[in-house]
Amino acid sequence: MTTATPTQPQAPFGEPNPYAAAPALAEETRGFSISSLVLGLVSIVASLTFFVPAAGLVLGIMALKREPGSRTMAIWGIVLNAVMLGGTVLVTLGALAVGLAFLPFAFL
Repeated sequence: MTTATPTQPQAPFGEPNPYAAAPALAEETRGFSISSLVLGLVSIVASLTFFVPAAGLVLGIMALKREPGSRTMAIWGIVLNAVMLGGTVLVTLGALAVGLAFLPFAFL
């Protein structure tokens, strides 16, 4: 029986393997927090739609859980969207109250 010997000498212990795959660097995505912040800024103009601040608020809460590196943007998105959502609710309730007050037969 013969044993096969390698034709190329093996690399010493300290040298890296040139054929080894490079470790994949995990890129941190910031999509939810950026979307939340953008929707928070857009909701300043479009706050009476109710859907824009609600979607931004949900995205901001999801960003807090999934993206710890972009916490500041997520918090700003949550604050802007919550303020605009609260403003929308207050304006809607105020409009309903004024509408009912001026409706002649509302309380009959």
